[in-house]
Amino acid sequence: MIRIALFLATNVAIVIVLGIVLELLGIRGVLDQSGSSLDLRALLIMSAVVGMTGSFISLALSKWMALRSVGAQVIASPRNQTEAWLVDTVRRQAERAGIGMPDVAIYDAPEPNAFATGMNRNRALVAVSTGLLRAMDRDDVEAVLGHEISHVANGDMVTLSLIQGVVNTFVFFLSRVIGHVVDRTVFKVERGHGPAYWITTIVAQMVLGVLASMIVMWFSRYREFRADAGGAALAGRQKMIDALRALQRNAGTAPLPDQLEAMGISGGARSGLARLFMSHPPLEERIGALQRGAH
Repeated sequence: MIRIALFLATNVAIVIVLGIVLELLGIRGVLDQSGSSLDLRALLIMSAVVGMTGSFISLALSKWMALRSVGAQVIASPRNQTEAWLVDTVRRQAERAGIGMPDVAIYDAPEPNAFATGMNRNRALVAVSTGLLRAMDRDDVEAVLGHEISHVANGDMVTLSLIQGVVNTFVFFLSRVIGHVVDRTVFKVERGHGPAYWITTIVAQMVLGVLASMIVMWFSRYREFRADAGGAALAGRQKMIDALRALQRNAGTAPLPDQLEAMGISGGARSGLARLFMSHPPLEERIGALQRGAH
């Protein structure tokens, strides 16, 4: 089902807000019950509440936020042949994939792109840009829709939420353990927490958050290969390859907004260490994977 980024941005904001709320409510006492040591079990429980809650709130809001972020209009009743074809194609593919009929939407943007999102595989959203409809023929668009339907059928967004929730939990947990250790061993604070604890915790949370995002982005890249294979199964392997090549030809067009880039069928290209933070594999690698699968 969908790709990430709005999810990531919302998720990080929610985790930060929940952490602040818990601290203001005095729940930070679990970090220092005896004045000198951590209650690790209580801290882990609190970390899980913060991490998983933030992740699943992001998931619950993903469909609503995606629609409003790009101004997508759901096709309630097709107004022309193109809209009727889109709805019929999505319905046919959803039936083959064994999922409920998603909402189908179009948003106005010059770049060819599409995304799928939603908390429930039977109540998802598939959206395509006007640029996609102009740049691609129907065979290519059919393959792109198959790719998106495969995300939904694979339950990618729920799996992503679980992964994000787990890494959030350990980022929250480990950053506070590190802050506590530095506060006690380096600055010799014996009771409560001094400024060093808060500074160290914030820095550790930022560093660990960057490392954790590598894990999430790895899964995002992995699921793109799976969705390509699913699109090939639903629309035809050659159609899927041709659709990815069409995206290559339009690689110079602007991508989705930053907060939604990971949700599109293709993301921005990067090099060096930045590749670790790519939400999508390079298009040539995806085409190669489909071609190898054809043999």
